Amino acid sequence: MKIKKVVSCQLSVVSVLFLLSIAYAQPISSTDLINNAKEYDGKIVVYAGEVIGDIMVRGENAWINVNDNKSAIGIWAAKELTKTITNTGSYKSKGDRVEITGVFHRACLEHGGDLDMHAQTIRKIGFGGIPQEIISVRKRNLVFLLLGLLCLALILKQSKSK
Repeated sequence: MKIKKVVSCQLSVVSVLFLLSIAYAQPISSTDLINNAKEYDGKIVVYAGEVIGDIMVRGENAWINVNDNKSAIGIWAAKELTKTITNTGSYKSKGDRVEITGVFHRACLEHGGDLDMHAQTIRKIGFGGIPQEIISVRKRNLVFLLLGLLCLALILKQSKSK
């Protein structure tokens, strides 16, 4: 009797873990999407990366560009789905990291034949913002040392010319 309960409990745990692994699919890289566009065309995929550039609102929808450090993919989404995005990446700032589930199009007829993805869900998985610059103490001290040596060289040159 006890063995049946233990086996039943173990099977329940394994079943739950299996279902969780299915529910959270691994994101596909932009490289994989671009190189195998024919294979993914019209299929629901998961893609993750940093939101870069502006959120471009077009009526009830919006365009966002999401970069996974390899390439960027244009995402077409309902404007409401982009409400959680507070930071977009640029030269001086990091954008929010998002995970998008949606339909991948290698040549979207609705958007002039461009490669894009139509989002069904957008989930924020990381926060962006302006990174703090950390000044290296070693480099700062080296600058002061070199500045002191330069001043000393100028003083010595002035005293020799008199």
